[in-house]
Amino acid sequence: MAKKSRLESRTRRHSRVREKIRGSAARPRLAVFRSIEHIYAQLIDDDAGRTLVTASSVQAKDGKAKRSEQAKVVGAMLGEKAKAKGIGEVVFDRGGYRYHGRVKALGDAARGAGLRF
Repeated sequence: MAKKSRLESRTRRHSRVREKIRGSAARPRLAVFRSIEHIYAQLIDDDAGRTLVTASSVQAKDGKAKRSEQAKVVGAMLGEKAKAKGIGEVVFDRGGYRYHGRVKALGDAARGAGLRF
């Protein structure tokens, strides 16, 4: 039996998570994607199939900061944008990643900005 790649394993974990959670207009899904250099987060209304708010470390433009620090900035930025749109409660979709490191930093910063999940 061949060993699965990291991407295949993450995709399988993400699909298991996605079977259980679903975003709506009242409580959108906070989806996180982590690449080697950047981290991306978006609030998604799965009922309508629309992205409501996005934030990424590419937009943050703080290239000298550590990646975990960039994740904190992205979480705070996403929280502020969500509050401006009147969104206060979300469902957290960790995207198949462990709630650890950059994903945790983003989640904690989003909570600090006022989002509840």
